[in-house]
Amino acid sequence: MELRKGRIMTKNSNLEEKMQAQNSTVDAQEIEKFARISESWWDLDGPFKPLHALNPARLTYIRDQLCAHFMKDTRSLKPLKGLKILDIGCGGGLLCEPLSRMGADITGVDAAEENIAVASYHRDQMGLTIDYRHDTAENLVAQGEKFDAIINMEVIEHVADVRSFLKACHDLLNDEGVMLVSTLNRTLRSFMMAIVGAEYILRWLPQGTHDWQKFLTPEEFAEALNDAGFKNTAFEGLSFNLLERDWAIKSGETAVNYVGRTIKND
Repeated sequence: MELRKGRIMTKNSNLEEKMQAQNSTVDAQEIEKFARISESWWDLDGPFKPLHALNPARLTYIRDQLCAHFMKDTRSLKPLKGLKILDIGCGGGLLCEPLSRMGADITGVDAAEENIAVASYHRDQMGLTIDYRHDTAENLVAQGEKFDAIINMEVIEHVADVRSFLKACHDLLNDEGVMLVSTLNRTLRSFMMAIVGAEYILRWLPQGTHDWQKFLTPEEFAEALNDAGFKNTAFEGLSFNLLERDWAIKSGETAVNYVGRTIKND
């Protein structure tokens, strides 16, 4: 894979054949959506602008949860040093890069090869060490990979089989490993704000980015996590302040966006 004159150039891969053989949870139509706009990942005013706005709140939540779980100091310059972390559905690396700077041994995986090309190019420009792979959760399980923590942000609403995907994530964690998640609730409010507002009125996202029917309520998500072998799941709201135009973690405000922590149960 390489980036040439602003265009993504990808080499042939047998990942599609592997996904078919393994009955992969990857949704090809969802991957195609993001592949088409992959070159815009690091454009602060492009189609991924909402994720850039989300990043400060997401990163604070990730750092604080991981430090609490692994008994590390949030005030350290490298609070995540010594942790092997997987960012599943990493896209262009918006979370991988700051997590690497926090000291994590980070692996970023995405089923869209174009995303990995962009992430790898930007990583090299920044002089960071991040293991990017064009791969799937199921493939990593087959390879015997294990991680201390998994970052699973804004991914679950795009997979083909939620329970199979979560089971693969469970199998990728070390004993008592932790997974951090975020997604959108399936409510009338989320439909109006995340789809009508964000995609059609404010044009923050390309039309068709989300399918409201694939959103999970916190209750549905917790049940699916429990079925996959997780325990002690806890969700918090991720709320957008329109006046201040920033995001914050707010307990109880899960009507639109929410984040969560869950632990591997063995």
